Amino acid sequence: MADDIDFKIIDILKINSRLSYAEIGKQIFLSPSSVRERVKKMEDSGLIQGYTLRLDQRLMGNNLEAFIMLKIFSGKLKAALVEIESYPEVKEAFRITGQHNLYIRIALKDQLHLQQFIDKLVNFGEPTTHLILSRIGKENF
Repeated sequence: MADDIDFKIIDILKINSRLSYAEIGKQIFLSPSSVRERVKKMEDSGLIQGYTLRLDQRLMGNNLEAFIMLKIFSGKLKAALVEIESYPEVKEAFRITGQHNLYIRIALKDQLHLQQFIDKLVNFGEPTTHLILSRIGKENF
């Protein structure tokens, strides 16, 4: 079970996971070896499951981001899950409850690219598309 110090380390890592143990230790008044030990323990327990890279999609040539909710046709779920996972436009995908089966976040070059992407999805179900206008609030809730 994580304690208050572990949560302070997690908060620091959420902002910048590339900080050294020494830099983290300075912020919370712990030695680098104590920070390393705590981080390793959180990794080993599965609390920390990995570190990710966040990209600016515009600099990657993707000027459009959207959320798509997909209501899968009967009997098409397994095929949809396999196929959608292979699409490079998909940045995150979740199986959800409710009227829709999948919630997908995508990054695309432009509206034509969005149209072509939706054309692929309609083979599996009925998509509902929501364009992302901007991000708000904290990056890491």
